[in-house]
Amino acid sequence: MQTIAEIMTTDVEVVRPEETLRDAARAMADLDVGSLPVCDGKKLIGMITDRDITVRAVAEGKSSDTPVSEVMTDEVVWCSESDSVDEVLQKMSEAQVRRIPVVDEDRQLVGIVALGDIALEEDDDVDETLRDISMPS
Repeated sequence: MQTIAEIMTTDVEVVRPEETLRDAARAMADLDVGSLPVCDGKKLIGMITDRDITVRAVAEGKSSDTPVSEVMTDEVVWCSESDSVDEVLQKMSEAQVRRIPVVDEDRQLVGIVALGDIALEEDDDVDETLRDISMPS
């Protein structure tokens, strides 16, 4: 049984809670991603997405200098590096997310895994997970 540790990306770009929305948006643009983990040191404390910036910040008239901590999602779905691919696909499906941070036993960020990473391993359950993620909640 393959674990997420075998698939995950370990070189993860993060933002700190005190960084601004402008910093987060610039990092997302540079990396061509729609979400970034928010870490206090190495401890995962949230996720910030392009949708968070749009819906929780711009739509509410917040400044681009607003700290990430004010609009980030702090109830993060995460997985352990020892979780199986099937367990992670289930978590992604239930939370309707395409990318999930990977933490160790101290909730220190050690990686991130995307549905595309799993698809490259040719897992049969990816199609079903993508369907579940894409369904309106």
